[in-house]
Amino acid sequence: MSSEIKFEVPERLRWWVEARFGMFIHWGLYAIPARGEWVMFFERIPKFEYAKLARKFNPKRFDADEWVALAKEAGMRYMVLTTRHHDGFCLWDSQVSDFTSVKATPAKRDFVAEYVEACRRAGMKIGFYYSLLDWRWPEYWDGPAKNPEGWARFRDYVHA
Repeated sequence: MSSEIKFEVPERLRWWVEARFGMFIHWGLYAIPARGEWVMFFERIPKFEYAKLARKFNPKRFDADEWVALAKEAGMRYMVLTTRHHDGFCLWDSQVSDFTSVKATPAKRDFVAEYVEACRRAGMKIGFYYSLLDWRWPEYWDGPAKNPEGWARFRDYVHA
């Protein structure tokens, strides 16, 4: 009896299967305490305290071209950047949030745009990770059954 499972890869994902090796980058405010991207949740850091990290987020040595060059040198064929993790902090200039690298930090930089431009210059496939969770929204914790109106507002925010 064969344990092999046959699976037809959808055409739009074939490039990913063939690429086989890429870089997934988790990077954001949680880099400051340096205890993982779930630090706010696991250490029960209040959102107003966690938000203060934005004042310290000023990665002057960030160089998207260098990240892409390292990935290419290692033989990687795609990169995925966490554009917003569950903490709600956006690495781009969001129109629906002020909790961003452009508006809330001394860096005042759109790191997603810099990443995209660097990937395009190098011919690197681009991916984004965008969390649908946002720990800072009480409506997220309530859920649609407990607070349908709040959940609708949260859904509109996430899908904006």
